[in-house]
Amino acid sequence: MSKTWKIIIGIVSGVVILGAIISVFSGSDKAVTVSVDKVMKRSLVETVSASGKLQPETEVKIQSEVSGQIIELPVKEGDIVKKGQLLVRINPDLYTAAVNRSEAALSSAKSSLATAKARLAQSEAQFKAQELNYERQKKLFADKAISKADMDNATSQFETSKAEVVAARESINGAQFSIESAEASRNEATDNLKRTTIFAPMDGTVTALTKEIGETVLGNNMMSGDVIMKVSSLNTMEVNVEVNESDIVRVNVGDTAVVEVDSYRDVKFKGIVTEIGNTALNALAATAMSTSDVTNFSVKVRVLQESYAYLSEGQPAGFAPFKPGMSATVEIETERVQDVLSIPIKAVTSREDTSSVEKDDEESIVMSTEPFIVVFVKNGASEAELRVVETGIQNDEFIHIKKGLNENDEVITGPYDIVSKELKNKDKVKTDDFKKVEAEK
Repeated sequence: MSKTWKIIIGIVSGVVILGAIISVFSGSDKAVTVSVDKVMKRSLVETVSASGKLQPETEVKIQSEVSGQIIELPVKEGDIVKKGQLLVRINPDLYTAAVNRSEAALSSAKSSLATAKARLAQSEAQFKAQELNYERQKKLFADKAISKADMDNATSQFETSKAEVVAARESINGAQFSIESAEASRNEATDNLKRTTIFAPMDGTVTALTKEIGETVLGNNMMSGDVIMKVSSLNTMEVNVEVNESDIVRVNVGDTAVVEVDSYRDVKFKGIVTEIGNTALNALAATAMSTSDVTNFSVKVRVLQESYAYLSEGQPAGFAPFKPGMSATVEIETERVQDVLSIPIKAVTSREDTSSVEKDDEESIVMSTEPFIVVFVKNGASEAELRVVETGIQNDEFIHIKKGLNENDEVITGPYDIVSKELKNKDKVKTDDFKKVEAEK
């Protein structure tokens, strides 16, 4: 064998040996690199987030019950008013004239009643006279002292006077009804005259003023009248938010909330749920609503005064830190648990097939067509051990584990694609030191 062939054979042998070594080492490095976190006890608060606008809990729209021109408007927007204070005066001339007409009609009706009573007295006197004459004529006719024609004439006069009494009595009843009608008209006219002056129904602040002196307002006697102004109690404010139908079932009256108002950055106020709508906000438009429309419910959250009272310190009397229409966000606390086992949410995934799980680990698994909620635990053999778990409430970062894990178990939290799709039971895993350190932080 020549020297050249010896060199070639040596090179080929070296390549084969090197390939075998690489193959051995690569075969021993099939473990998936993952990050882990320990199962720990934590206190969790589950919340529902929603956004909305601040509004007064009590707000009154001031509308006139009568139409007319505004002749007096002694308040302006932002003024603080007291209950009973004059807000608006409407030109009363037409209503004063109506009162005068109704008074005249009432006097006329009373005069008619007096006339009817006098007529009744006259009719009764005539009736008595005719009744005596009738009795005499009747006796004479029986004695055949008068003719039948005279008797018929006496009978006719008697019946006529009797009818006159009945008519006079009915006239009195009619006059009394006329008086009642005139009195009702007089009362209505008087009330309308009083309605030309509008007073504050409560203590509050004028938060909107839509009319000016000289403008004409439409009354709401027969239709929806014009809103002249709004008087609001700014001492008690609430946030009106819309909550999605998937979250509304977890919200209850009395739940506490954290309120953040955009105008006060980095400040959190306390709130409480006071009202939950029973009907979806878009229910009235159900005929035009498609299945893709979002269904929300109205929820009102009162902002507790003690949480923002300090904002009024040093301010003038009547100062209100919140104004209607300010944007706000609420975090409604729907449930709270203390010292429970929990893990990062990103460690939880689902699998439809758990047949690879050992029998002892699958005691809680029941036949179901729904995917199982699972996590992967890094065991002592550096394997990904599939565990079916039962979960509870969660916040933005952690989820409560009711069953399936023990404290200090190491759960695999990432990478996301590995945990959610690729990782299988008993797969070899290894922990990236850097990721482990970051996870433990």
